[in-house]
Amino acid sequence: MSAATKQIRQILKGHRCLDIIGRTFVKSGANMSSEIEKKFALPRRFAGSEKSVWVEYIQLASEYNPLNLGQGFPDFPPPKYATDALAKVATGENYMIHQYTRGFGHPRLVAALAKLYSQLIGREINPQTEIVTTLGAYEALYSTITGHVDDGDEVIIIEPFFDCYEPMVKYAGGVPRFIPLRLKSEVKGRLPSSGDYVLDPNELESMFNTKTKIIILNTPNNPLGKVFTEKELVHIADLCKKWNVLCISDEVYEWLVFKPNKHIRIATLPGMWERTLTIGSAGKTFSLTGWKLGWVYGPANLMVNIQMIHQNSVYTGVTPIQEAAAIGFETELPRLGTDECYFISMPKELEKKRDYTVKFLSDVGMVPIVPEGGYFIIADWSPLESRVDINSEKDKYKDYRFTKWMTKNVGLQGIPPTAFYSVAHKPLAENTVRYCFMKKDENLAKAAEILNKWKNSK
Repeated sequence: MSAATKQIRQILKGHRCLDIIGRTFVKSGANMSSEIEKKFALPRRFAGSEKSVWVEYIQLASEYNPLNLGQGFPDFPPPKYATDALAKVATGENYMIHQYTRGFGHPRLVAALAKLYSQLIGREINPQTEIVTTLGAYEALYSTITGHVDDGDEVIIIEPFFDCYEPMVKYAGGVPRFIPLRLKSEVKGRLPSSGDYVLDPNELESMFNTKTKIIILNTPNNPLGKVFTEKELVHIADLCKKWNVLCISDEVYEWLVFKPNKHIRIATLPGMWERTLTIGSAGKTFSLTGWKLGWVYGPANLMVNIQMIHQNSVYTGVTPIQEAAAIGFETELPRLGTDECYFISMPKELEKKRDYTVKFLSDVGMVPIVPEGGYFIIADWSPLESRVDINSEKDKYKDYRFTKWMTKNVGLQGIPPTAFYSVAHKPLAENTVRYCFMKKDENLAKAAEILNKWKNSK
């Protein structure tokens, strides 16, 4: 064997060794990667929460650039005094306003909130012990639910519900139990109203037992727009008292109620202050959702648990935002109950937007449910089913297929309402879509134009 041949064989042998080493390394790396993925997978208590309708539809909007009536925020300016206040706070001489503030709530803000709600609730609220400000109403819900739900506690959730309620209850070790608002009878000669959707009294009573810890109430309701009546609230209150149950009342849309409906705070009913924690939002109150400022108020003994969760998760809020919001409330407090008050003028403006949206949805063939409050409309799109190729979309639920098809092919985006229902009750919402009408008049007119053009093109 020549020297050259020996050299070639040696090289080939080396390559075989390298190949074996490489394959061994790849296999070892794959095993290591698998072990890492297995050990550091999402904890079981969060399973099922990975998919978010908001993440999915924001991405869809960025890809297709539709007119977006899906997300719930205004696209017009907030009150000038609020933004002026923030600018003044940001550039003022008090440089300490840019440092940490009191953890459970900026002193000036909790003082203003206590003054406001003392009038509305009809009892003196202690700003130091009976209010906690939070990073949005989202954190208010999280701290309230986490602070009061123990392993195995049952929590009654009224459907449709804001989609964070269910996962938050599960994270805390609780057991969600769902009861839907149902159409009480067939509606003839008019459009259905959110007031036509009610809880079955017997079904509601059957939900309560010795394991029931909490009922979550949302009035005005997102996404349906239902404003619970005094009679309905009294029934809920009586059951809470009978079974010693806490009521978490999500009232972020408290000011956005259309006449003749009236927002009644369940904490004002006899025997309910002692067992109610109420959630509020500066984002909804002042049309400033990006400020991410919320609060909880209730009796001091129930606030202790919220304080503990808050201090060990976020600790404190954003000082300049809280200072500016306090100035906003101080501006409105002397106007409370007058036509000058933003809390009075905004729902009047919003009612016009609601009525306009109801009309153009009806004109195109949908059947909107006229909301009593909030800034969303749920509409039945099933009369248009023959005109929509929903089967080109692969989602499980029809409302997802409809909203995606409309986003891509018509240029108008809504949100699928099954996102606001439990798995068992999603069929109740499959033929509907949710639109936000807290938008500029020209954008609502554009939405009407888009739908009319689509209707006439067929």
